[in-house]
Amino acid sequence: MEIGIGLDQGLRLSFPEQRQMVQEAARLGYTSAWTPAGLGVDAFQTCANWSQASAEVVDGGLITGTSVVPVPVWTPPSLAGVAGTTGMISGGRFILGIGTGGIYGEEYRRAHDLPDWPAVAMMRDYLITLRGLLAGEAVTYAGKTVTLRGVQLGFRPPRVPLYLGALGPQMLRLAGEAADGACLNWCTPEQIAWSRERIAAGARKAGRSAADVQVVEYIRISVDEDEDAARRAFVRALIGYAMARRGASKEAGYRGHFARMGFDDALSALEARRDAGADEAELVEAFPLELARQVGYYGRPEGAAAAFRRLAEGLDVAVVRVVPARPGIDAVAAVMRACRPDAVQAR
Repeated sequence: MEIGIGLDQGLRLSFPEQRQMVQEAARLGYTSAWTPAGLGVDAFQTCANWSQASAEVVDGGLITGTSVVPVPVWTPPSLAGVAGTTGMISGGRFILGIGTGGIYGEEYRRAHDLPDWPAVAMMRDYLITLRGLLAGEAVTYAGKTVTLRGVQLGFRPPRVPLYLGALGPQMLRLAGEAADGACLNWCTPEQIAWSRERIAAGARKAGRSAADVQVVEYIRISVDEDEDAARRAFVRALIGYAMARRGASKEAGYRGHFARMGFDDALSALEARRDAGADEAELVEAFPLELARQVGYYGRPEGAAAAFRRLAEGLDVAVVRVVPARPGIDAVAAVMRACRPDAVQAR
């Protein structure tokens, strides 16, 4: 198992601070650096910056990747162009992770003026067309959500692996059929095993080996000598994923994912409490700790490596997603040191 580091815009690090942290990650033995993409600071330029910074520490630099880019707000040619360029800048050490964004939600679709596309069909269309474009092909394709007629990039990038953000059974099978990797999130070890079974089924359907599909996951870690500070930071990171928005389906997206892991009753109780007027601070204090501990770690630094090792069971690449307990670069570095690869891999 390889161990990567995950840094996101919510850390509010300047570019010089990001370079410092990525270089420290390279010195600590991390092999990759990952970031989510959205409407903030550009994730592709971030990855290119990280690649160049880490190359000053380790030969060739760290592998960098997006986990994940929400594809509904991109066209396949524009996404292939920036991903291919990042691949060139990094010397072929860039991974493009893609996902559905908020296509399941009416509010998201309205904000971006998007139709109610079927999520699995959309991701299949993007995987097929992106693969052809990144291979330098002239792509002609007519799918449910993407139509291209002889579109070709103006350059031939190095190979850019395509990873698919996947939680539900259909998306996991699609990852097995058509992606180079599957990006999981907020999983128990049992859910990782369940996910691998569906990925393997998709690979068999496509005549592929399941070993050709890398399984990657962000595992959130928050450490502090004050365990309550770490807990509150961790739960604030978790609660926006786990709880359904008012009026939203409890079966789709992350809410459905947490229900499949057996957390429906606990989350329904929290949602009822929120709907009765509880604010975020009250919900954080009421969040069930047995749920939180099953999908990540918060607490003192000395407990982080063993917890991470347990939570990463079954992964090919386990990514330490940094959740700092306090503002500033020192709290980010504390998580990186607590889960440094030699400590995680020690027995």
